[in-house]
Amino acid sequence: MKKIIVAAIGLFSLAALNGQAVEQRLPVAEEISNRRTSFNMEEIKVRWKKAALENCTGVPCVAFTCGFNTVADIDGNTYNTVLIGTQCWTKSNLKVTKYNDGTAIPDETANTAGWAGLTTGARSDYTGATSYIPTYGYLYNWYAAKGVSTSGSTTYKNICPTGWHVPTDAEWTALVTQLGGASVAGGKMKSTGTANWVGQSAGTDNSSGFSALPGGARDGLGGFAGIGTIAWFLSATENGGFDAWHRELTFIADNVNRPTNINKTLAASVRCLKD
Repeated sequence: MKKIIVAAIGLFSLAALNGQAVEQRLPVAEEISNRRTSFNMEEIKVRWKKAALENCTGVPCVAFTCGFNTVADIDGNTYNTVLIGTQCWTKSNLKVTKYNDGTAIPDETANTAGWAGLTTGARSDYTGATSYIPTYGYLYNWYAAKGVSTSGSTTYKNICPTGWHVPTDAEWTALVTQLGGASVAGGKMKSTGTANWVGQSAGTDNSSGFSALPGGARDGLGGFAGIGTIAWFLSATENGGFDAWHRELTFIADNVNRPTNINKTLAASVRCLKD
């Protein structure tokens, strides 16, 4: 008899609540499932937060989502981002005036005669017209892209925001390969319309979201060419003692060129790639 009473109490105890008898029962299967789901979601949130904190350096730390978050350079300029394959790129050309440690990148726009002799980082407006900068950014020589701030230095600075870098030749190749190869990738990378380009090749659709703009270039002798017709981009990779690898997109074709024998003194646009 005692066993029956104990079992009954264990299964159906009554409690007085607001003057009413409330039956205490075991949770049904649906309730157990809901509680497990709630627990699992909370566990997932905790794990995501932990992962974000381990991979961020800012305080407060916020997880970065490529294509959603922007990134700012040391001057406070902000850049939209785009995920292409596994690479996260800035969507517009760099317009910073300092390396990310605060060291100035000299403005050598007016140095026409001496431009060819520069062996340290420099930047330039296109023909000295500052009105181009908001759209096309600055033109930088290879030494600025590499981060050579003093002659002969082997301690390189970073022109890109912290956590980002100027892409290597191999990283440019990876991008082009991801977009179907050199013969078609240019059309997928170029911004559409003729507001900035003088014309559009047949395959131009910017389907990658890279949004390349034709900022032109400054040649090794200090002259300017290509605004509206050519998008030149620097890599951080040398090609011999005097040259460096670049990428070139033109308004008239869908391909991406990888020209050889381009001197390090050529000034071109810079895009940054997330580390």
